[in-house]
Amino acid sequence: MPKHEPPREPARLRLAVDRASPVPLYFQLARQLEAAIEDGVLTPGSLLGNEIELAARLGLSRPTVRQAIQCLVDKGMLVRRRGVGTQVVHSTVARPLALSSLYDDLLAAGLHPTTRVLHNTRGHAPAEVAAALDLSESEQVTVVRRLRLTGGEPVAYLCNYLPCDLLDLPDRELEATGLYALMRLRGITLHSAQQTVGARTATDEECGLLGEPPGAALLTMERTTYDDRGRPVEFGSHVYRASRYTFEFRLLVRA
Repeated sequence: MPKHEPPREPARLRLAVDRASPVPLYFQLARQLEAAIEDGVLTPGSLLGNEIELAARLGLSRPTVRQAIQCLVDKGMLVRRRGVGTQVVHSTVARPLALSSLYDDLLAAGLHPTTRVLHNTRGHAPAEVAAALDLSESEQVTVVRRLRLTGGEPVAYLCNYLPCDLLDLPDRELEATGLYALMRLRGITLHSAQQTVGARTATDEECGLLGEPPGAALLTMERTTYDDRGRPVEFGSHVYRASRYTFEFRLLVRA
């Protein structure tokens, strides 16, 4: 939130807890607040109201309300501001594991992504990248590094490697849309990908780019993407703010 922008008034929410449910009361409240944020009922900048008022309204103890709020503070969805109260920061972007770009997923979530191109040139690929793209280490690749933002706030730091003969990638086009959209516009049909998701501690450079404190945890993703002829057309190495981003898995049980 910019300092000059006044916080919005406390939102009037329809909240209720079921005392007969085995689900803890604090968790019921946390889930309802989280849903309100994700559904846009509580928008970024909205004030939640103080714990005493919320506890009285729901007939809950103040520690129960405090625990529910702390759950969302820990997730990065709420923040406590001295002299202001508890305020909505943003919703977490949940990304399904599918062959789609971050840009497309942010658009689908109703967000408005922007891109800052940090690096766009040709160079030699690291050995593991050359192997993934089925190139010799002497061959050059296009190296693109970008910062993806929503609402002016960074979400991910993206590094992509592509064969030099694949397509031209002007900065202005990379800033206007997603990489996969540009590939599709050039007639490249994306067919499949091999992907690895993990986590690690952010480097000092990444903390500076993503606005995270030293030692923050980041989600990581490495992906090799293939076209409909089986040719590897892109290797991506991305890091995401764990406070803003999740991956969703759908698991099927085989008989």
